Amino acid sequence: MEYNILKKEIIDNIAVIGISRPEAMNALNTRFFHEMDSMVKEVLGDASIKAMIITGEGKAFVAGADIAEMVDKDSQEGSGFSRLGQNTFRSLGEMPIPVIAAINGFALGGGLELAMGCDFRIASTKAKFGQPEVNLGLIPGYAGTQRLSRLVGMGNALYLLMTADMIGAEEALRMGLVQKVFEPEDLMRETLRTARNIASKGPQAIKKIKAVVRLGLAMSQIEGEEMEAREFGTLFGVGSEGKKGMTAFLEKRKPEW
Repeated sequence: MEYNILKKEIIDNIAVIGISRPEAMNALNTRFFHEMDSMVKEVLGDASIKAMIITGEGKAFVAGADIAEMVDKDSQEGSGFSRLGQNTFRSLGEMPIPVIAAINGFALGGGLELAMGCDFRIASTKAKFGQPEVNLGLIPGYAGTQRLSRLVGMGNALYLLMTADMIGAEEALRMGLVQKVFEPEDLMRETLRTARNIASKGPQAIKKIKAVVRLGLAMSQIEGEEMEAREFGTLFGVGSEGKKGMTAFLEKRKPEW
């Protein structure tokens, strides 16, 4: 696919995906979702890629959805546009590699929903977060009502969703919406450092961690523990990643994955 909005750079087996629509503050439109769907497949097709970082170009990570595209939609088209975004962002969670949001600026509306679709979030001190849809008489459409409460708790989620308040990086960190905050000039260096760190770990273990944690959210505690036990056991087979890692530890050397 020819990309007009997304840019890809490979750095040390890490795919850095830049959203480049600065004239519209990187607002999400139908073209973006199709490009991201294609990009996910492209990254998955390259076995050498160990992690993916998504960031924005200019002042925004993503400042929201493209209102000019949405305004003329009817109810059926609106639901379809919602499902399009939900499916795209869900695919990020289904990727076997870690997906990290490097939030450089405004992450509002659909932008915050994109960030929440990633596995975790690292932000610039200048980043701003919010779900301002009620200002337009709307609600979030890309799973924001579902993901936000799971990340920050019901009270914080309802407060942000109902007031449309915009919060800064430190408040987002306090809520657990982001995991780390850095100065703007350090954001990508530190995000890449984190991605390299993860990429150095056992790849099957990382894959299973992501799957077990995400799937466990839809299970009872007992069901989740049973899934964990099964997946734990799969890493003990002859020649397995777990055997390699434990043997390397006992021999006081770095494992070779």
